[in-house]
Amino acid sequence: MFRSSGPGGQSVNTTDSAVRITHLPTGLVVSMQDEKSQIQNRAAAMRVLQSRLLLLKQQEEDAKKKELAGDVKASWGDQMRSYVLNPYQMVKDLRTGYEVGNPDSVFDGDIDGFIDAGIRWRKQQEQAGD
Repeated sequence: MFRSSGPGGQSVNTTDSAVRITHLPTGLVVSMQDEKSQIQNRAAAMRVLQSRLLLLKQQEEDAKKKELAGDVKASWGDQMRSYVLNPYQMVKDLRTGYEVGNPDSVFDGDIDGFIDAGIRWRKQQEQAGD
């Protein structure tokens, strides 16, 4: 608790209505002296502290998600497969070059050919890296 300061009436110098709250685990400090009563200032300071703690938690979660995601550099042109449905029909894996002329079967789950081609492609990439 400390005295409010700044422009105000005569009671500014005589009332101890300002509030300073310190969150010990994080060290966040919130001061509030906008309201006339200490109870109102404490409630306002608690709301501000709660919002800052929530923001801090969200930032930590975002950092953790970013760390778990690693280097993901996906963009519009980095797709693995291309699906053409008109004027002709085809599904093509752009990395391996494997393509199928029946997209309906691929949509129904027939992706064994793509999986086999992907495995062969990955082995080729590993052998090229050795």
